[in-house]
Amino acid sequence: MAKTILVVDDERKIIAVLKGYLEQAGFRVLTAGDGQMALTTFRHAKPDLVILDLMLPGIDGLDVCRALRRESSVPIIMLTARAEEADRLIGLELGADDYVVKPFSPREVVLRVRAILRRVEGEIAASEVLQAGGIILDLAAHQATVAGRPVELTPMEFELLAVLVRSPGRTFARAQLLQQIQDSPLEGFDRTVDVHIRNIRAKIEPDPKNPRYIHTVYGIGYKLAEPTHAK
Repeated sequence: MAKTILVVDDERKIIAVLKGYLEQAGFRVLTAGDGQMALTTFRHAKPDLVILDLMLPGIDGLDVCRALRRESSVPIIMLTARAEEADRLIGLELGADDYVVKPFSPREVVLRVRAILRRVEGEIAASEVLQAGGIILDLAAHQATVAGRPVELTPMEFELLAVLVRSPGRTFARAQLLQQIQDSPLEGFDRTVDVHIRNIRAKIEPDPKNPRYIHTVYGIGYKLAEPTHAK
């Protein structure tokens, strides 16, 4: 069955272009021109991924992103006409998985959609379960458990944590982590990793300011504590 993509933008031309390219790629596409319509359509149709413009009339894209994250871990790609790093970081901090800066290539957006959905579907062995210390990741079910407690992670957060859990004790530079979790030609930047790590810590750490699981290696990047260090 074709995956359903919800495209939210108040510019009809952008909606038409993305709808055409996504449908040509085999996706079922729903559209919304404002924030309220986006939330209504999402709750009714339960799409597999949302492409969400940052600037919307009425309820803006950031508020829509907040609402979606309260209800679901659906993958979200933010669209923004603003190139400033701070604007991109806001969306990531609210739980968006990725961002695309306008103007963009529709083909590249399709590639980014496919890449995120591949991560969700998990092109891996169905029986593979990762474990390090108190963290257990069921890759096929896309479920995370930390110290016996279920934790809801976005697709990007899950994939990033999986990279660390596969190699406890290994230090990954930010660029290495970006390379591990991004398999499309669109750009990434180091602060993307910092925001996702901060979000993960808020969900899995007993005290995010004094992390038990994910340690910062200053000037380099991050590592997962060795299992013997996680109590």
